Amino acid sequence: MKFSVLTIFPDLLESPLREGIIRKAQREGKISIEITDIRQFATDKHATTDDRPFGGGEGMVMKPEPLARALDSVKDRAPGGRTILLSPQGRTLDQKLVMELQKESHLILVCGRYEAVDERFAQYGVDDEISVGDYILSGGELGAMIIIDAVTRVCPEVLGCSGSYLNDTFSNGLLKHPQYTRPRNFSGHEVPDVLLEGDHQKIKEYRFISAVTQTLKKRPDLIVTKDFNSTESLLLERAGLLEQVNQLKRR
Repeated sequence: MKFSVLTIFPDLLESPLREGIIRKAQREGKISIEITDIRQFATDKHATTDDRPFGGGEGMVMKPEPLARALDSVKDRAPGGRTILLSPQGRTLDQKLVMELQKESHLILVCGRYEAVDERFAQYGVDDEISVGDYILSGGELGAMIIIDAVTRVCPEVLGCSGSYLNDTFSNGLLKHPQYTRPRNFSGHEVPDVLLEGDHQKIKEYRFISAVTQTLKKRPDLIVTKDFNSTESLLLERAGLLEQVNQLKRR
């Protein structure tokens, strides 16, 4: 998987992309990351990449020419690739979209700044627009890092425990069950006995019920769209949760 990032602030990306899972994945050749400075493709002596909007209004707008030249440069070096503009008007990033992006061999992430990117650039070379949430950031760099991190960890053999991402929060439509580690007693609070008894089936069932309980408490909206199979429904009934789940789905 190759990531190409277009930005006017390349230094913002340097440190985060040299740490943790992303560093390991690059070192092992699972991913590669290329950062392109959009300012290098401006043609005036001030390396201007923004200007006032036609029609008036607040803020500045990123100029289309430097963006287009930067994008063309990336595509000349690595033809193809899916070009994504980080934009609050884009599709909201979720785990389903992360899994979709993971299937690509090359993602080109364009980091907008200021009030907007000139609409003609969006029409010129953007395949998709993605938002990381319903809030406004100063630029697309943080969003690009989020996409790189989220997609990298679901790439084959990146995580130490292969396939562990399949049990992450959101991967199966639920929040993840509570996790515990040593010590067994912390400030008078004990680890649940079932996790210490070695019965893997009981642990699996306990974690499922715990995940549903967490989701009902913190993100009941996820329950509405979650389909439970017959075995799961039986477990929910035994735990006294099935009616609560069904009530949410009937609303």
